[in-house]
Amino acid sequence: MTVINHKVIRPVVAVTFGLILALYTYQRVNDPEPARQRAIEEGLVISARDILGSYVMPGNQIEVVDPLAPNSKVGKVFIAPTGTGWEIAGHYRRDEADPWHPYLMTLDGEGGLESLAVRDGNDRLIGMSAQDPNFSAVPP
Repeated sequence: MTVINHKVIRPVVAVTFGLILALYTYQRVNDPEPARQRAIEEGLVISARDILGSYVMPGNQIEVVDPLAPNSKVGKVFIAPTGTGWEIAGHYRRDEADPWHPYLMTLDGEGGLESLAVRDGNDRLIGMSAQDPNFSAVPP
């Protein structure tokens, strides 16, 4: 019968486990893919802000809650890949007196608008939705 000396085995196992964990952590921290993905998503959200502003309040500023500026009190926001592009959801308002309006935007792979849906009772937007096949506005 052989006796295992645990005074030797325990530190060897601990050091081996520590080295494996350190190597895994190092590889995860230095992986460039998440940073690249984040940069792509940030660019798409900035593009979506411009598109949303051009439809909702051309030439004026709007307050936006989106994946770059989330606010859980207003509502959920997300950016998600689709088969051919991206979906971005958020909320906007024109000023402090205006209630928050949800929107859902679908962008193609290059960041071009495929569709924009807003829940807003503004007469100008409802009129635009009748003329633009990529835009829909419905009253809340």
